[in-house]
Amino acid sequence: MDHEESGKLCPRVQAAFELLSKKWTGLILHQLLEGECSFSDLERAVPALSSRMLALRIKELEAAGLVRRTVAAGPPIRVTYRLTEKGRALEPAMRGIEEWAQAWT
Repeated sequence: MDHEESGKLCPRVQAAFELLSKKWTGLILHQLLEGECSFSDLERAVPALSSRMLALRIKELEAAGLVRRTVAAGPPIRVTYRLTEKGRALEPAMRGIEEWAQAWT
């Protein structure tokens, strides 16, 4: 059933917006579109974001299948994050938001 037939939002669309509209999530995804990042790379890219909140958002994105965490043996041990195929599929939408922001904000 689509939105127009039911008068209600599709549960999948609602779930997507609930995840993507959380504070900082869009900025984290935007940064990961540029490529693999360490935790500290993400902290530097979004300086107003606390370490605790960054860790929480990354865990949520991992659980949703948008981000993959990789641990490389050391020394030193290196942990990096990158978008999965599912996460990369958001690129057109994220680029559209970026274009809109450049034009309208």
